[in-house]
Amino acid sequence: MRLIQVPPIIYFYMWVLFHFFSCQPQKPSNSVDSFPLSEITITDIQNSYGNGSFTVRQIVELYLDRIENIDRNGPKLNSIIIVNPDALQIADSLDQILKLGNEKGALFGIPVLLKDNINTHDQMPTTAGSRILNNSYPLHDSWVAKKLRDAGAVIIGKANLSEWANYRASFSSSGWSGVGGQTKNPYVLDRNPCGSSSGSAVAVSANLCAVAVGTETWGSIMCPSNANGIVGIKPTVGLWSRSGIVPISYTQDTAGPMARTVRDAAILLGAVTGIDSSDQKTSAGSGNFYQDYTQFLKEAGLNGKRIGYLKTEEGKHHKVDTLMYRAVRYLKGQGAEIIELEKLVEGTPYNNSTNVLAYEFKDGLKKYFASLGENSPIADLEEAMSATLSDSLEMLYFNVDRMKNSQSKGSLETKEYNESLKNMLKAYRSDGIDRVMEEHQLDAIISPTGSPAWKTDLINGDNFSLSTSVYAALSGYPNINIPMGFVGQVPVGISFFGRAWSEPILLEIAYAYEQGTQHRRSPEFLLSD
Repeated sequence: MRLIQVPPIIYFYMWVLFHFFSCQPQKPSNSVDSFPLSEITITDIQNSYGNGSFTVRQIVELYLDRIENIDRNGPKLNSIIIVNPDALQIADSLDQILKLGNEKGALFGIPVLLKDNINTHDQMPTTAGSRILNNSYPLHDSWVAKKLRDAGAVIIGKANLSEWANYRASFSSSGWSGVGGQTKNPYVLDRNPCGSSSGSAVAVSANLCAVAVGTETWGSIMCPSNANGIVGIKPTVGLWSRSGIVPISYTQDTAGPMARTVRDAAILLGAVTGIDSSDQKTSAGSGNFYQDYTQFLKEAGLNGKRIGYLKTEEGKHHKVDTLMYRAVRYLKGQGAEIIELEKLVEGTPYNNSTNVLAYEFKDGLKKYFASLGENSPIADLEEAMSATLSDSLEMLYFNVDRMKNSQSKGSLETKEYNESLKNMLKAYRSDGIDRVMEEHQLDAIISPTGSPAWKTDLINGDNFSLSTSVYAALSGYPNINIPMGFVGQVPVGISFFGRAWSEPILLEIAYAYEQGTQHRRSPEFLLSD
């Protein structure tokens, strides 16, 4: 037999090709690429009911199957803590309403997931991700859950989260909880989903539901929306009631919509507004809220707007800078005037929030546990810490240092708390966002929402390189994240924020940007990048 001599150059090209293909992003072999409801909108779903293409039960079944295939098996995203055992029964009841032709709400037949720190009075516990609340069944629906049910939504389950909404440890991995484990980013599975509304964002992005609800105290809607390529709205504090939500901060907490489109987020936003006597913050919303925010969605909404571009994060990530410059050019091209802003606040007034959160967490948890009545597994923060410390799984990775700091604080009557609260609000409101927007006559402020998703690290915790959620979070003002593009295989977003109760004009601007750029794309569940 004659041996063929292969020239060395051929070996070289074979080596290059091998390494090229082996280094390309790889999909898991059991990923699900086709789904009949992929990227479907609220309007699409409700039109399908009207023309008979689907029943509510069929839509709910498709999402439940998707959760089983994608979240529990397949890529195993770990974004869902529990599926509602009553979901199909609720769907059947809504199908009966369809047959009778009765009046239907804004979210009729829409499958929704709730972050698992939002109470539901049903067969699902509300755990805040903590094993010590595994059997905690609230006595009443939260305001959010009740409004969703009144609007005809189907609450199909509860989403995973950073445990205690990330107010537990001195460091942590976003998306990890003792109940649900580590949530994965659906774009690249070894990347972090950010948090604390990790499961809500991942489920929306991966098409496990139509829309979801998250909560934010300091970036917990914005950051996971950024990392998972979706639309997130952090409303003005008081636009949505916080009744029945496991609290961190009375001053900063709010729930908000998470969706794949601005229109869907706007529909969800309007469905949950209102004045709730159980939450005094909502009284300020009188005359400032709408039940239909879709009226503000205009494709030409950028023309003539004055928008401030906050440059504080420039130079921290050159690829994010590149996307931000592209966004600014687009806004200008659509008729917006861009005013560059070097900063919004002086010094580091966010340090005041550390005290505000510590005092309010201790006080708020005691009130929350009392609301559970005799069924509450614990009475206060001290008992919560003790139970956590005695659970080996809970203590597998992270400490309870934030809890300890909160427990060391006194009542809300102390001088330290009240001075911190006053100084924080003054710095971010009257001396911050309000001052700058008035000085430059701005309609909104834009900034990159955050950095590309980092690799999940249960040993060293999160690795933030940039974030601008602090301004809206500490002022209590509204913020909207919209997909801005991709860095490699992971998405990043742009934030639109402004004065209190300015959701209408922010939605107008954000919608126009979304419609003109269309950066959202479905995740592919890559194993790595």
